[in-house]
Amino acid sequence: MKKTFLTAAIAASFIAPAAAQAQALPAAVIAVTDLERVTSQCTACKTASAALRSQAQALQAREKALVDPIQAEQKSIQAAIDALKGAAPDAALQARVRAFQTRQQQAADELQRSQTQIQRNQQYIQQQVATKLGPIYQQVMQRRGATIMLETGSTLAAANSVDVTNEVLAALNTAMPTIVTTAPAQTQQTPQGR
Repeated sequence: MKKTFLTAAIAASFIAPAAAQAQALPAAVIAVTDLERVTSQCTACKTASAALRSQAQALQAREKALVDPIQAEQKSIQAAIDALKGAAPDAALQARVRAFQTRQQQAADELQRSQTQIQRNQQYIQQQVATKLGPIYQQVMQRRGATIMLETGSTLAAANSVDVTNEVLAALNTAMPTIVTTAPAQTQQTPQGR
């Protein structure tokens, strides 16, 4: 029994320091970056933002060009229906209503497709920036000896000495001089087998 106890004590003396060493963590070295500033002030990001604004303005102009004539036609059709004073519309008015509804639906579909494309473009731009930022964060952390990088917005306060925003911004401008502002076409999914 003494032999078993002695063996257990010796084994415990080797295991306990190893367990204590496994739990010890190095001191955290924190860096912070202002991601909003980086993504709004990078050269390619400014160009992409201007392109998205231009796309949105073009969509608004197209919406006005489609909606104004449709609204005028709707008023004209409504006036014709009101003039009937409850009588059934003739075949010509019914055809006019159907044609109006078709144009209205086509306009709505076109506007929805354009809005969806702008959203896809925005997501594609964000994806390209995020793809470039990941390695940049690692490089800046390594140069500065940081073990953690936080977004400035998630901190209550930070000393200027731990702010690496300018380094991240400069590295992003170097790594991404341009950005593609139009998302690639979506691939059509084919129905699965028969």
